[in-house]
Parts: sequence; structure tokens; C-alpha cells
Amino acid sequence: MKKVILLFVPILLVAGCSTSRTPQDQLTVNDKKIDQVIAQMTLEEKVEMLHSKTNMSSAGVERLGIADMHYADGPFGIREEGVPNGFQSAGWTLDSATYFPTGSALAATWSKEMAYLYGTGMGKEARLRGKDVILGPAVNIQRLPVGGRTYEYLSEDPILSAALALEYTVGCQDEGTAVCIKHFAVNNQETNRGSVDAQLDERTLREIYLKPFERAIVEGGAMSVMPAYNKVNGDYCSENEHLLNEILRGEWGFKGFTVSDWGGTHSTMGAMLHGLNVQMTGSNYLGQPVIDSIATGALTEALVNEKVKQILRVRYAIEAVPEDVANTVMTSQPESQEIARKVAEKSIVLLKNEGVLPIAKEVKKIAVIGQNAVLKTQSGGMGAGVKALYEVTPLEGIRKRAGADVEVVYAPGYKNFPGRRWGPAPAEPNPLEAAAIDEPADPALCAEAVALAKDADLVIFFGGTNKSIETEGSDRQNIDLPAGQNEVVAALYEANPNLVTVLISGGPTDLRQLEPVSPAIVQGWWNGTEGGTALAEVLFGDIAPSGKLPFTFPMKLEDSPAYALGNFPDPNAGGDLFSLMYRPDVLKMSREERQKLIDSLPKPVSKYTEGSLVGYRWFDTKNVKPMYAFGHGLSYVDFEYGAVKASAKKDVVKVSFTLTNKGGMTADEVVQLYVARPEATVEWPAKELKAFDRVTLAAGETKTVALEIPVKDLRYWNVEKNAWDLEHGKLVLLVGAASDDIRQQAEVTI
Repeated sequence: MKKVILLFVPILLVAGCSTSRTPQDQLTVNDKKIDQVIAQMTLEEKVEMLHSKTNMSSAGVERLGIADMHYADGPFGIREEGVPNGFQSAGWTLDSATYFPTGSALAATWSKEMAYLYGTGMGKEARLRGKDVILGPAVNIQRLPVGGRTYEYLSEDPILSAALALEYTVGCQDEGTAVCIKHFAVNNQETNRGSVDAQLDERTLREIYLKPFERAIVEGGAMSVMPAYNKVNGDYCSENEHLLNEILRGEWGFKGFTVSDWGGTHSTMGAMLHGLNVQMTGSNYLGQPVIDSIATGALTEALVNEKVKQILRVRYAIEAVPEDVANTVMTSQPESQEIARKVAEKSIVLLKNEGVLPIAKEVKKIAVIGQNAVLKTQSGGMGAGVKALYEVTPLEGIRKRAGADVEVVYAPGYKNFPGRRWGPAPAEPNPLEAAAIDEPADPALCAEAVALAKDADLVIFFGGTNKSIETEGSDRQNIDLPAGQNEVVAALYEANPNLVTVLISGGPTDLRQLEPVSPAIVQGWWNGTEGGTALAEVLFGDIAPSGKLPFTFPMKLEDSPAYALGNFPDPNAGGDLFSLMYRPDVLKMSREERQKLIDSLPKPVSKYTEGSLVGYRWFDTKNVKPMYAFGHGLSYVDFEYGAVKASAKKDVVKVSFTLTNKGGMTADEVVQLYVARPEATVEWPAKELKAFDRVTLAAGETKTVALEIPVKDLRYWNVEKNAWDLEHGKLVLLVGAASDDIRQQAEVTI
């Protein structure tokens, strides 16, 4: 994008400074040239651009010098090269990429700087692979604790998600790679995702579920958008007039192109008339049927021209990488690996600590227990994965940091549940694999682990889930720790109470049994190629933990809003649309047979009757105590929050206070600003996050922290006016370290 910006500057200067241009308007600077090119194209050439060419590309026009559009699966690492018409590995040697921490880990940093760097790393590696568009970031709100893609998404909160989505977008596009922000919109479950109808009111849609998309598109200039598989209020997202034409292009001024999720196109007329540009994959809707519809007068060539123009805007903004330049060096580069390490360091959340951490110098023997200490998380399950150049496991990180003076021993402790198999079954059964997710602890493995624990100075138990349990295409049945992990950790604690639990997962887990028998608990995430390095740095106290939870850990699953209201799960779960497309028996079907199978999928409704009370908004408003609250995260130091000064002007609310590091080491604190409205006549949650910042303080240092809330972020969607509106009155400004840890407050009137 840096080269692109240089190209834009002369054009903008010629145009003059009288017209305010938005990030989206940058895509229109080549419109005259694009119109001339379209005039030279045949109808067939234009329509070829409206659907896939290969599994990960759509066509250009070679005779006119228009390169194909190449897509890279993401959003936490550039996926290895696949065969032209599938996702099977092409067997290349230079396509090993950097495995970045997954979405929930990035969100746990609460760092705009890290999100920007993350985007630059992704953008640079995409360029090395000759890719034009990254299929990411994935920014849907984490509505369900069991969500199969919770690990991919950013947060349960729209303000946090929006801030990080914006920076990821800008960082990636600054490196000359377009983002395809996804999944637009209200894609909050994997269960029946290809057919479910998400039904919600307009206020909830606008205030909660669209915010991350809006900021990335309007302020970040996101160049492409992927409509979700599901329906929203009755219409599939790939042909949803309200989402794609009225809001995306109309209100937000989007100038780029939309590309369906793979298999997410459902009709010719619906897609063409209601906002889709590119069908992925196949041409059964936006191929010959478009030409036939023009011949009958049902569609016009002018509509095709407009869609091609929107595609070419991105094609002209993103410089095509020549084939003899792409894929000539290893995709994973040291600069990106360093970004992955920094993100991982800042993402680790210390949930609980009764003086066990950091690891004391007196500790000379550490027993590491649990398969999650050695299992790699770069791939697994269905969907996004990375062929990482390398991945430092937690055990490797601990052993390297411990050095020769500390003995580190390991035992698997429990069996790993492998989930659904995506390849051929192993010739011999794996004795370390559980046959069922709820299989009890294996007595022999548990006994081996207990023996090591008794003889150690410190026990580090690694629990959590894996990439087969939390996976695209299905939601978890519950958030229980699998395969008898609770039994194992209880036995370890009885053997040696000097115990740390590290949870390796993408989403929350039920900790009611584990919490009483674990003096220290760390949320370690699926933390990328340097995850083990970062974790060891935190455990040994080289750096202070500074991550904060981007979503609530409920005490029990039934406490979360969709479950409490009976909105999830749906008893009519059916097959997943995406996985059906690539099932061997389905691939052998005729087009008509395949479509009949897709049409036979259940068509359930998911009602969002909790409205805006998602995540912590529900727990706070309904006075339901969580296990660990949104924004929670401890440190090795204490922070002192000074009194708040606040003022309200026409466009902004300003807050300032002092923050002091009372400890003996440098540490980061994520300060959080929530708003409550005690005198409101409009219905609101008990409080809402409106601003945050990550502050680095040396030992004993004091800084003045300044936060701002744009008044536009205090508005609500007035369904009667069908417009944004501002309720005037008293605001209580709540400053704290978590949603349930408010340290100071002040009042203003708007």
C-alpha cells in the first residue's frame, strides 16, 4: 500500500483540497482508466471475473494486462499452497509461513500497536507468496463460549474488536495486500452456519455486530468484504440487500468488492442484484447464468460493468506480484517471527496467582504434565491453519529458559482427544489418544504424572482444548476440560500443592473443578510460532504478564446469555455446508444432486433476544458472577490509579488520571474506561467499554493517562427514527483494570 499511496498523491493534489476524501475514496482514483478498460472487454471476459478461476483465485484478463486475483487463506498465517481445485497441499518447499497467535490471543493484548504490526507481518508474507488479498481479519463478535471459531475472532466487545480490526486492516494494506474482512455479518455460530437465520433487531445489529466491520471499512479502507454463510433476518448474507447495498455501499461508502465464502453463493439473481461481486468457488451462479439472464433482459450488462469496476479498483490498487518474483524465498521471515513473539508476550493472561509465580530461583526441578505442553497448534481440525516454518512448544520454551541448572521432566498426564479425522486413520491405535472427549482420566498416565509431581519443586500442568475440539464447522457441545483433565490436576495438587495450571485453548473453559486445586492459573492461548518462548518468559518472570481477557469466562456455560435464554443450542443441527462441498461422495454428485443435498440442510432460526447484552454486558446487568470477568488479567506488580479528571465537550469526552507502578519491575497495564447511564430513559447495559489503552511503566514510575471517547460512540440506534441518536444526560465514567475491577470514577453530562 505504501507504493499505492505514492501513486495517489499527485492525483489528490490535482483534484485540490476542497473535497474531503475518505480511505474508501482512494479506490476510485483510477476509475476513468478502469472505465476505458471495461469498454474493451467482452461480456464473457467480464463475467469470468465474477467467479473463481481456481480454488484460491479469480480471473483477470490476460490480453488486457489484468492479472488474476490471488487469495490467501488466513487470518493468523498465510496458508500453504494448495492444489488448484482443492485445499490439499501442493507440496511446495518455500510456503512455510509464520504462525501468528490466533485472534483471541491478539485480542488479549488489547494493543492497537500489536494489531497494526500483526497486519504488517501478514501483509508482507502474503506479498512474498504472490497473494493480493488475505481472507481476514475475522472480526465477528464472540457470542457463544462454545463457538467453533472463537479462537479466530477477536472479542465479545465491539469497541475492542473494532479498534484491533482497524489496525490489522491498516497494517496489512500498508504493505500492499488487501484485506477481505469477514464474515459479514452476524456469523456467531458454526452450528448450521450454512443455513441458519440469525434474527435480531436493528439496534443490536448496528451497535454490537457491525461495529468492527464499520471501523475497518470506513476508517481503515478495507478493500474487500466476505459475506457470511448464514442468513440475517431472512436473507443470505451473500444476497442481503440491507447489509451489502444499503449499509455497506450506501451508508459506509464501500468502493471495493465482495467475495462469497467458499460455497456461500445461493442464486444468480439474488447475488447479482443484492451486492455480491465474486462467487467462490464455481461458476454455477455467476457464470453462464449471468450471460443468459442478460440475454433475456432479467439482468443488464451495466450491472456487470459496475461489479467489474469494483473488482478492478482493488486490482489497480494492489500491485500484482510477477510469477518469477513470487515464491522465490521462504514465506516466514525473521521480522514476522519477531512480531509473533511480541504479540504472544503481551497476550498471556495471569488469571490467578497465590504466590506461585514467577518461578522462584530456588526451584531446581520442574515437572511439566499434560500433552498440551508438547502438541503443536499451527493446524488441526477444519479450516484455517498454517504450515509453520517452526513452532516452539511450551515444553521446549520452558526447557530452553530453565537452562542446565534446572531439571525439567515431562509426562503426558492424560490422553488427547483427536476429534474428527480429516485424513486416513493411523495404522495402529495411538495409546495417547482418547476414544471420547469425556473419557475418564487414564489411571496409568495419571499415576506416572503424580510420581513426577511428588519428586519436583514445582508442577506445571498444561490443560485446555485442541484444534480438533475448537474448530471451524462445528461448535463445542460444552466448555468442559476434556479427557479427565480435572481428575489429573486434582491428583497433582494432592501430590504437590506448588502447582501452576496453563490453559492452552482458543476460548473459555469451565474451571469450577480446577480453580480450587490450582494456586496459579495462566491462559496461554494458541500463541503462534514463538508461543513457547513467550510463555517461558512470563513463567520465569523475565517479563510481567499483561494480557487481559477479551471475553468472559462464565462460571458455568448455562450462565451465558444465549444459553440462559434458550437461544442456543438448536436441536436441529445438520451437516456443515463447507465440509459437505469437499466430501468425496458429494464431489462425485452431479450439480443438481449436490444442490438438492444443500437445499435439504436444516434451516433453523437463531434468535438474538439477549439484544445488546452479550458477554460481560449480560453478566453485569443480570448480576451473574463469572469465573473470570471480561478485561481480567493480573500482573506481578500492583498498579495504583489516581483520581479521575473528566470533561465533556460537543464532540468528545476526555478523561485523565495518574497510573503508578508500585512494583519492582517494568510492567504493562491495560486501563479500561467504561460508561454507565444511571438516569437513562433508553435501555442500556449496566456498563459498556468505550476506551482503553496499554501503558508501560518502569518500576515506581507514574504516568498521566489520557483517554477520549468520541461522542459519536455514545450514540444508540434509534429504531423509530432509523438513525443514530444521542441521549443527553449524566454519564458515569468508570476507570479500572477489568469490567469487575473499577478503581476510580467521575461524572459528566452530555
